[in-house]
Amino acid sequence: MEVPWLLLVHGSVTALVVVSFLCGQWPIFEGTFIQSINNFLTFGAYYYLLRLVQAVCGTGARDLVLGVERYCCDRPNPILQVFYVAIIGVTYLIIVQTSFEYIPGYYVSGLHRYLSVVAVLIGATLFVLTSFSDPGTVTAENVSQYVSSYPYDNLIFVEKECSTCKITRPARAKHCRICDKCVARFDHHCGWMNNCIGEKNIRYFVAFLVWHFLICVYGAVVIGFILAGELKERKVIYILTVYYGIENSFSGLFPHVAQWLLAVHNTQILLSVFLAILALLLGGFCTYHLHLCLSNTTTNETFKWQDYIMWMKKENEAKANTAALKSSIGSNNSNAHKPPPSKWRAFFVRSQTPSVEPVVKNNIYDRGMIRNLCEVVVPLSERKSFARRKSD
Repeated sequence: MEVPWLLLVHGSVTALVVVSFLCGQWPIFEGTFIQSINNFLTFGAYYYLLRLVQAVCGTGARDLVLGVERYCCDRPNPILQVFYVAIIGVTYLIIVQTSFEYIPGYYVSGLHRYLSVVAVLIGATLFVLTSFSDPGTVTAENVSQYVSSYPYDNLIFVEKECSTCKITRPARAKHCRICDKCVARFDHHCGWMNNCIGEKNIRYFVAFLVWHFLICVYGAVVIGFILAGELKERKVIYILTVYYGIENSFSGLFPHVAQWLLAVHNTQILLSVFLAILALLLGGFCTYHLHLCLSNTTTNETFKWQDYIMWMKKENEAKANTAALKSSIGSNNSNAHKPPPSKWRAFFVRSQTPSVEPVVKNNIYDRGMIRNLCEVVVPLSERKSFARRKSD
């Protein structure tokens, strides 16, 4: 039983590293060891790598590493796109070579051979649409239409000029330093797509996430049914209970069944675990972006609201502390000639410190879930009203 435990430990460590790297900055993991692992993977490891390169190879090698970093992170490049194609292609090729021989099987029909091809092709189509479609570039020709379509809330968006494009920046837009252009309803720059996610392609991006989540769930479930069919056809449980006298219970059979599966179908086990982990990660991303779509908020606006609320809380706390100090000084002056109050009374009397005014998020772009979703599916720039503003 050493091999199953070794694979279990390896899978657990791999899952921990992947989850920490991709999700370590989520609020739910704040202050946990997952956030610490994320900080090391995203900042600490690179810092120590630069120091090691400089110590071993000199400053020139360190500058070369920094140049590669600037190419990968500060300008458009197809590295992650190629990586995505490689992951999808290699994974599907492994599935074809190792699992298609069991299709059709006891629980799986031959139809899944063709369904898998259709699923991958649809995912690739959504990837191409997201990567190569216009995210909603704001230009001098259409800036007035975008300004009239998205009003300024004067909280997180105020009217000002883009210092790079030299045009008025519409509300909800942002200048992407990587793509070097202003994008309407800017969400974020996605390295996997080598493109910004904005007003016109957010629908393709969300569909891409949802579809790949469904693909991973579908693949993991089908492989699970393949393994279950193999157990049934080869009568593994019957042999274990009748010929080897293993107790017919979950606790008795599980170690032996797991050992047999890892020995005979280890590739399918690894594929199913890999797809299940991806499904969990993609499920989190899907839920987050669907929530943004239904509330008519973007990732960029989420960070802006966080900064605004934090700033307003500090302002309100400062005002409350100032009011409490003035009240305390006035109270001390008026009670200067009064006898000191009883210690017991002072102990039980509540403090009169004014409460801090709560900060409320006022999203003027939230018009209800149905209309918010319609705005994602059919962007404002593709509606007739947008064209009429242009003609006016």
